[in-house]
Amino acid sequence: MNVSLLGALSTGWIVGLCVLAGVILIVFIVFMVMTPLKIWFRALVSGAHVSMLRLIGMKLRKVPYTIIVEAYIASSKAGLSIDIDELETHYMAGGDVIKVVNALIAAHSAKNIQLSTDTAKAIDLAGRNVLDAVQMSVSPRVINTEFVSGVARDGIELYVKAKVTIQANISKLVGGAGEETVLARVGEGIVATVGSAEDNGEVLQNPDLISKTVLAKGLDTNTAFSILSIDIADIDVGRNIGATLRMEKAEADKRIANAEAEKRRAMAVALEQEMRARSEEMRALKIAAEAKLPEAMAKAFENGNLGLWDYYKMQNIEADTKMRTSLSGDDKKKPGAGLR
Repeated sequence: MNVSLLGALSTGWIVGLCVLAGVILIVFIVFMVMTPLKIWFRALVSGAHVSMLRLIGMKLRKVPYTIIVEAYIASSKAGLSIDIDELETHYMAGGDVIKVVNALIAAHSAKNIQLSTDTAKAIDLAGRNVLDAVQMSVSPRVINTEFVSGVARDGIELYVKAKVTIQANISKLVGGAGEETVLARVGEGIVATVGSAEDNGEVLQNPDLISKTVLAKGLDTNTAFSILSIDIADIDVGRNIGATLRMEKAEADKRIANAEAEKRRAMAVALEQEMRARSEEMRALKIAAEAKLPEAMAKAFENGNLGLWDYYKMQNIEADTKMRTSLSGDDKKKPGAGLR
C-alpha cells in the first residue's frame, strides 16, 4: 500500500514538473516573440536606453521599432536631445524619421546652421527633403536654365543660357517657392534685360550686364533659396525679328492698299454703270416725248392754240440748237443733252 502511494506521488510530481516546464517554455517563447530583446540590448549598450515596455508598445502599435530605435541611437551618439516619443509620433504622422535625424545631425555638425527638431519635422511633413536642404546649405547647388529667348531693341533675337548658384534657406523651406520659381524668375529677368538693350552688341560684349541686372531684382524673394550668383553660360544670335516684323507690316499695308484701291475701282464702275443707266433712261424719255410731239402739234393746230408762224419759229429754234450741239460736240459726249 505504501509502495503504491509512493509510486503515485512520484508519478504526480513528474507530471507536474513536465507541465510546469511546458508552461515555462511557452512563456519563454512568448516572451522572446513579444519582446524585442536584441534591439533593447543594442540600445542599452549604445547609451540610448529604451524601456522594454515602450518597445512592446511600439510593436503592438505596429510601429517599426527598429527604425525608431536606430534613429534614436544615432541622435544620442551625435549629442542631440531628441525624445523617442517625438520620433514615433513623427513616423505615425507620415514623416521620414531617418532623414529628419540625419538632417539634424548634419546641421549640428555644421555648427552654423540653425535647425530645430520641430522645424526639421515640419519641413519633412511639407514634402521637402530636409536632408537635401541641409546639404544645400553647406554646399550650394548649381542649376541650369534652358535657352531663354529675348529680343533687343534693334530687333535681333538672342538665346541666353545661365547657370544659377543657389543655397537653401532653412527658415523659408516651409511655404517658400521651389527651384522652378527661381528658374522662371531668372528667365524673366534675362528677357527684360535683353529687351532693354538698345543694341544686341551690348549684350554680346558685356554678358555680365545680364547677371548684374537680374541679381539686382531680388529674384529669391519668398523662395526657399538664396541666389548666390548668376553666370551666363552661352549666348546665341537668333533671327532678325525686327526686320521680319517690318516686312510683315509692309506686306499687310500693301494688302490693305490693294483692297482700298479695289474698293474705289468697284465704286467707280458702279457709278459709271449708274450714269449709263440714267442716260439710257433719259434717252428713252426723249424718244417717247418726240413720238408724242406730232400728235400734240396736230391737236394744237386743230384747237387753234398753235399758228403757222409759231410752228416755223419752233422749227428754227430746234435747227439752231442742233447746229450748236453739232459744233460743240456735246451730242457725242452727253447723250440726251438736247432735252435741256
